[in-house]
Amino acid sequence: MHSIQDIRDHLRARGANALHEQRVLRLWSQAQAQDSGRRPLHSFMPLTLRQDLPALTATLAGLARLREQHPAQDGSARLLVGLQDGQTVECVLLPRDGLCVSSQVGCAVGCVFCMTGREGLIRQVGSAEIVAQVALARTLRPVKKVVFMGMGEPAHNLDAVMEAIELLGTVGNIAHKNLVMSTVGDVRVFERLPQGRVKPALALSLHSTRADVRAQLLPRAPRWDPQALVQAGEVYARATGYPIQYQWTLIEGVNDSEEEIEGIVRLLKGKYALMNMIPYNAVPDLPYARPSWARAAEIARTLHQRSVLTKLRQSAGQDVDGGCGQLRARQTLSPVQWFKKHAGPVSFSSIGL
Repeated sequence: MHSIQDIRDHLRARGANALHEQRVLRLWSQAQAQDSGRRPLHSFMPLTLRQDLPALTATLAGLARLREQHPAQDGSARLLVGLQDGQTVECVLLPRDGLCVSSQVGCAVGCVFCMTGREGLIRQVGSAEIVAQVALARTLRPVKKVVFMGMGEPAHNLDAVMEAIELLGTVGNIAHKNLVMSTVGDVRVFERLPQGRVKPALALSLHSTRADVRAQLLPRAPRWDPQALVQAGEVYARATGYPIQYQWTLIEGVNDSEEEIEGIVRLLKGKYALMNMIPYNAVPDLPYARPSWARAAEIARTLHQRSVLTKLRQSAGQDVDGGCGQLRARQTLSPVQWFKKHAGPVSFSSIGL
């Protein structure tokens, strides 16, 4: 039972109508007991469905189980979540009632600064498993915003992600603007998201204004010219009324130069956009470093002064070594195996960095 449609089919086979389905899905996605509604179950629900609810509740709870929780000083918490087949994904409880969820086990994009991308794609996460991450998180604290920025490239699992977004944006009680889908720029996102019943806000991984540098950082992402990517984002932003969030992992000596600052101003000034600048979350044995906070703040301040709305964000969970994919790597590999699998620098000499 990996998809929301699987749950609907299960309910229909036990006599549920559309209202029964919505009630079960609403209470599950909001982490409420199935007998917590205003009306007693026997007054409106078929006997076969009532008898099945305890087993169904246990099955839904088993879609995502908490394996580890690592609270951080900033109010966030890194969660290692176990799936039914023994695979694991990561979620992050964010300050101010946010949650970052995973859409894949592993990732095929291979961003050189990301631990998740270094193990490749293992499998897709079903739409029910995505919603189950939200339901699990809601047993720990309120969740009013869900961002698809955890493990995986959501556009590579688009059917499941859109099915989960539709449920969360309706009976899941998440405002549409508080559903944020992140992508490296797969063209299918711009084709299909405008057609959805629930249209989420969009975050685009930019990371460089130079096509050659971006191709080095995101080796298997679509080969967009950054200007064309921003233009596609602008069309979606104007159509939905939500500004595009441009993601920029700030890496010392790679994309923190004056040239990049000028490029950001050129691309984003006057656009319906927000620059999310996040200093690199250090991963052991990878050849990248965070710039100093003073340098990061200087870049953000310069962009503000030049009319680019910029938020300088501290990556959640720095004090618990929580870069995306690290919890999973530590859980699945011994220290020696982990080092052998992930050590090894990536050279930027070919592009003059």
